[in-house]
Amino acid sequence: MTQPLHVLTWHIHGNYLYYLAHTPHEFYLPVKGWRPEGYGGRLPGFPWPANVHDVPAEEVKNLSLDCILFQSQRNYEIDQHEILSPAQRQLPRLFLEHNPPREHPTNTRHPVDDPDVLLVHVTHFNRLMWDCGRTPTHVIEHGVVVPNGVRYSGEREQGLVVVNGMADRGRVCGADIFTQVRHQIPLELVGMKAEQMGGRGEIPHNELHALAARYRFFFNPIRYTSLGLAVCEAMMIGMPIIGLATTEMTTTITNDFSGYVSNDIDWLINCMCELLLQPAEAHRLGQGAYAYAQEHFNIHRFRRDWAETLRYVGATRLKS
Repeated sequence: MTQPLHVLTWHIHGNYLYYLAHTPHEFYLPVKGWRPEGYGGRLPGFPWPANVHDVPAEEVKNLSLDCILFQSQRNYEIDQHEILSPAQRQLPRLFLEHNPPREHPTNTRHPVDDPDVLLVHVTHFNRLMWDCGRTPTHVIEHGVVVPNGVRYSGEREQGLVVVNGMADRGRVCGADIFTQVRHQIPLELVGMKAEQMGGRGEIPHNELHALAARYRFFFNPIRYTSLGLAVCEAMMIGMPIIGLATTEMTTTITNDFSGYVSNDIDWLINCMCELLLQPAEAHRLGQGAYAYAQEHFNIHRFRRDWAETLRYVGATRLKS
């Protein structure tokens, strides 16, 4: 059995970090008492495994590390120069890019421009859209875990929408679409600051799946962000998905098999009406969503992909 690598990374995306921690390596999270972005460490709400460690930011320079995993532009351009030693900044490096480009969908250069850094994308769409220049790229698709015994039941005659900060993020996250559809279809919004749009607010991660399972369908109104982990988790419990035919959603959802995607909002509303009236049809689509998720989003494949990628990048240290 090979020895685990010691990886420094930041807490940028809590759900993703929790799933990443299923990888058989040791992860060290820098912490600052006032918790600026990325320095929250093992925040509550997740059952963090023993291979995730909080480290005071001022002590990071004393760690024996094998590689550095950046997860934001700030990590790469500012944070590493503030908390890493000169020797640590020479270690093998990866940059985990969670999102598609925002400034321009096709002509935005990625902030990393370094042939010695591996740029990891979470979807093929994201890699396609970023101009990554000379930086080598790799795709590791999502992997998720849902609690044992939680499966779709769909008895609640409502659609569920899971979006954080929808009011603040506006059209990108489909705030206008959500408002339009809600006038005709009963929808429940959950997520951080959901109360601003009449929603239920944030639900702890370990409670969300059981709550979601009761709704008739999952609606994703987001125009242009990465494929949401909430979509993957909903599919993993066997929930039918309705959403826009944008970004990676077009290759994830197959119409009349796992749900419906389209850019025609009126057509999607008709699909929602049908599922509200026909629970058996919603269950059929949910079975298709579950089958897809089992093949594409299972945590064992995700764990293997990340373990192999980190091992490959970490091995470059031995060659230097």
